Amino acid sequence: MTGTGPAIDWSARADDAEAAVVGRSVRRLWALPATRLGVPHHPARPADRLFLRWNLWWQAHLLDAAVEAWHRAPTRPRAARIRCLVRGARLRNGGGWANSYLDDTAWWALALERASRRAGPTAGSATPADPAPLDRQTGRRRWRTAGAAVTRAAERFDRGWPDDELGGLPWRDGDEFRNAPANGPAAVLLARTGHPAAARRVADWIHRELVRPDGLVADGIRAGERRVETTAYSYVQGVVLGAELELVLRGDAPDRLHRLVTAVDRHLAPDGVIPGHGGADAGLFGGILARYLADVTLRLPGDAPADRTARATAGALVLGSADAAWRHRGTDRHGPVFGADWTRPAGTDPTADGDLSTQLSGWLLTEAAAAVTAGGPGSRWAGGPPVGPADVAAR
Repeated sequence: MTGTGPAIDWSARADDAEAAVVGRSVRRLWALPATRLGVPHHPARPADRLFLRWNLWWQAHLLDAAVEAWHRAPTRPRAARIRCLVRGARLRNGGGWANSYLDDTAWWALALERASRRAGPTAGSATPADPAPLDRQTGRRRWRTAGAAVTRAAERFDRGWPDDELGGLPWRDGDEFRNAPANGPAAVLLARTGHPAAARRVADWIHRELVRPDGLVADGIRAGERRVETTAYSYVQGVVLGAELELVLRGDAPDRLHRLVTAVDRHLAPDGVIPGHGGADAGLFGGILARYLADVTLRLPGDAPADRTARATAGALVLGSADAAWRHRGTDRHGPVFGADWTRPAGTDPTADGDLSTQLSGWLLTEAAAAVTAGGPGSRWAGGPPVGPADVAAR
């Protein structure tokens, strides 16, 4: 299938995507040493260069992309960049890593949790584990502070479950909107931080309240009216897949995960390419789904036909999307420029293409493709069973 040939080096392409985003958009915060943040738009406007516009969850996914690149190929510059991104975000956010939006807080906590996790050896290798990028002698205090922030976020989600009839975590403090973008990453974080019962409660609520007849997950539900916002955004499917996967790895049945992979394949990406939703916040949606599809490909256990089909389908969607995005990319002096819609040439929507979110999505997609084709980097940091290109091609 497209994208699986041995001549395609997705790791090298991920290097190019990383270099382009870093060269184009990653800058010091207010000229402060040992800080980095992602400028939200290119070419940068004055407000962008001064980071007057502040979007914590974009920076969380920039950190996540930097962590994925480090796990794929650990280097000192990558580890240093991660530490600078953590410091920059904390300073710009007023000294912490949370805000009133539960989805922002959850995304950032997930990125911090991965940045502070040690990487284990690749399957079958005797190579010692690499240290976490936040874990070196000069960064120990930052590592401890980050770990405390992750713990506080998980406790906030565990204790914050509403005691009303509807249930579901609110989108932000005091809001009546209970949505998958807040509940999904909260469930992933709860599972990864030793709260499986709370993660299961959240995932069960999503399944009960938000799954549409076609199997896709709707955006959310408004508590006062009990009205469901039925739009099925791509990143919502991704993070719910992530939550279901974490529960499967802790002993739950995989049926709901299997059904969601099938629904994404049939109803969201029937042509084998993750759809675009435009720029701004939506620019990140495709890359987030690609990350969690790669996670399913690499970590979903089991050898039943449905398990193998889910892994193969997820991997095929990652590689089909990556192939389309790469074929339609543009270039500038920094490297590849990805379009907001991976099925159309970059430059079709210049404003959307200039958003950091759109370029981050392309970088996340190439990292996902590199992990899937290698069958190792994803399992290396997550500890799951690797799945090789042959499994994907056998779809």
